[in-house]
Amino acid sequence: MKPPRSALLALGAALVLSATALALPSAAQAAPAADGGAVVREWYDTTAQTVGAAGAPTQVTNSRTWAISWLAAARAAGEAPGGRDRAAFQDAAVASAVHDALADLAPTRRAELDSALAATLGRIPDGRAEDRGVAAGARQAKLALASRQGDGLDPASVNAPYAVEPAAPGVWQPTPDGYAPAAQYGNRVARPFLLDSPDQYRIGPPPALDSRRYRDDLAEVRAYGAAGSTVRSARQTETATFWYGSSLTLYTEPLRVAVTRSHGSTAERAGLIGLFHAALVDTQIATSDSKYAYTRWRPVTAIRTGDIDPDPAWTPLHQTPAHPDYPSGHTTYAGAAEVILDALAGPRTAPFAVTSPTAPGVRRTYTSWEQLTRDNVDARILSGIHTRSADEAGATLGKAVARHTLRGADRLLAPLG
Repeated sequence: MKPPRSALLALGAALVLSATALALPSAAQAAPAADGGAVVREWYDTTAQTVGAAGAPTQVTNSRTWAISWLAAARAAGEAPGGRDRAAFQDAAVASAVHDALADLAPTRRAELDSALAATLGRIPDGRAEDRGVAAGARQAKLALASRQGDGLDPASVNAPYAVEPAAPGVWQPTPDGYAPAAQYGNRVARPFLLDSPDQYRIGPPPALDSRRYRDDLAEVRAYGAAGSTVRSARQTETATFWYGSSLTLYTEPLRVAVTRSHGSTAERAGLIGLFHAALVDTQIATSDSKYAYTRWRPVTAIRTGDIDPDPAWTPLHQTPAHPDYPSGHTTYAGAAEVILDALAGPRTAPFAVTSPTAPGVRRTYTSWEQLTRDNVDARILSGIHTRSADEAGATLGKAVARHTLRGADRLLAPLG
């Protein structure tokens, strides 16, 4: 007999393309509810610490860890019965599910996770509700882990070897300084959470090399993205440096803000985290599909060797990542994050600060998720590592994948088994 569906599933079924049609109130409308907030925040921080200390070298693998752990938590919390013991059940279910999933995916952190679980359960009243919640969490974690076995998101599969095409105008080649082999080629054949196939939302081709749009794109990167640019302002340099690091790391704080300010129950907050990361796994898979469908060369290659006023000495502000230009992975991530956060936390919120490991001591303040996307689009140009066409196409792709995730939210959040 299947466990009852919670209000979280009703919420998931109500998710539509418009962010204004959501059941969850906007994060800006009131202070966060007490129900479930402490336990969700506690295990959110534990997840971040676990991934930070024992995560994989591939970002999408770490996104998978977040998604599995928090989808299991949302499903387990969704099994809670009504009545006064509901909160105790949900708190225990979340802690148990995240603990068990992380202990399997990051076994070197088992002692720290066991300690965190004991601390959480020590604050929940002993009794049947706690016991049932722990059991539900353990069951959903086991099922979630089993459901993602062999999905092709382990580091070796993600970075499957890629045979570089012969050098030609527009064709991706390894880039300086390191001329590293292509990364993330294997993402394009990994198993998504909800997409029917990795190419379901493949974007259209990049601008033709002889088009006005491409000439303008390249001129912008050449001027503003050069290491010694004389037109890039100090603020723009800071933007490029701030958003240079891992998107998963950079969005950990904004997502926590959304979760903390949410009015939702424990199950709903857990669902927000799980849906966010499932959408971002699928987005990274779709990004690699489009990147390796078009294999567009990076600006540094185009500027140094192309037909438009070649400059063999041109150097970007930041080192170019080892995969094709089109679309930008940073902006696909930002676009997907924007759609999920708009839908589940409201498009605007009170000011919140974000920090970055690549810009120590800098704090950026935002009031909407869309502002983060805009900064990501600009940052990759200012770093000298993407064209504007690649950045804008990336944001479009990420948004399309995230809307797909929202439409299928009820399927992701339904308890397994």
